[in-house]
Amino acid sequence: MKIGIIGKPNAGKTTFFKALTLIDAKIANFPFTTISPNIGYGFVRVDCIEKEFNVKCNPKSGFCIEGKRFIPVELIDVAGLVPGAHLGKGMGNKFLNDLMQASCLIHVVDASGTTDEEGKECSAHNPMKDVEFLEVELDKWFFSILERNWKKINKKEDIAKNLSGLGANMKEINEVIRELNLDENINKWKENERFSFSRKLREKIKPILIAANKIDKKEVDRWIDKLIKIGAVPCSAEAELALRMAAKKNLIKYIPGDGDFEIIGNLDERQVEVLNKIKALLKKYGSTGLQKALNKAVFEILNYLVVYPVSKNLRDKEGNILPDAFLMPPNSTALDLAYKIHKDLGEKFISAINLRTNQRLGRDYKLKNNDVIEIIFKK
Repeated sequence: MKIGIIGKPNAGKTTFFKALTLIDAKIANFPFTTISPNIGYGFVRVDCIEKEFNVKCNPKSGFCIEGKRFIPVELIDVAGLVPGAHLGKGMGNKFLNDLMQASCLIHVVDASGTTDEEGKECSAHNPMKDVEFLEVELDKWFFSILERNWKKINKKEDIAKNLSGLGANMKEINEVIRELNLDENINKWKENERFSFSRKLREKIKPILIAANKIDKKEVDRWIDKLIKIGAVPCSAEAELALRMAAKKNLIKYIPGDGDFEIIGNLDERQVEVLNKIKALLKKYGSTGLQKALNKAVFEILNYLVVYPVSKNLRDKEGNILPDAFLMPPNSTALDLAYKIHKDLGEKFISAINLRTNQRLGRDYKLKNNDVIEIIFKK
């Protein structure tokens, strides 16, 4: 699973990416700062099961702070898109193609309306137009890929083959055909039906979460309610980045996603002023929104599960307690988990054990969120 961070130039998406990953991505106030995609790891936040088992975990990847477990998720920060990108405008199809590997897209929108559709400074741009244009660009991109080869496509399986690079499969293709009530004989589809099919399929395999960024600006009050109504998460990438950098320098105590922080270091007047503004922002919105946006993309849009694969004593060979927390796609089975751990475990799978109930589980057992599972395999 990979999450794509996308949006027009100067919407704040590279700051968004840097705040989530603390990678030194290039940030500047001009279009196409990001020429090649930045790739790094953010972390979803969940309640760790360590308290339930009365232990203190030692994660091999990610980290755990005061019972809050942070599990790594790969993020891709792609250069800014502008209207007409599917025709090659701006940096064009290169950036669209960079998104092919993403399972979900977080669209970072300048909710303050202080940048126009091309990312240039302005006074009153409607951010709802940015939401619309990006979806249209992606829909047209999908459609163009399909149309380029339409004469060679004679059956549904050909569509799956043609769009396999985007993550399309027969299950989703059949679902879209049923939902749109399209003819099973695809050769009868008219151009408008092919476009409707492309758009609906894109919604399924590249779903979009709106991150309404720059809530720290006063101009945001004009638009934020409208954005929230369409499901956007209010965010301030700059505030989150400031908090994470301050925490990294031990100036404050802050757990990503919290609605408050504690000053623990010596600060100058300017730092205190900045942090007081952020504290007021947190009081108004509950958090900076970045952690909420990433969690929502993974757990509500993609419906992933957290599963803890462990041995009977909850330790690995090195003595690490609850060392792993895996993110598994919906409908994953115990056998899928075994293969996720290691190919050999999958091939030598015998059964699994639910360590809460000691119940033995078969290979087809459907995993549940927060399952604690031991895999039994042939030695």
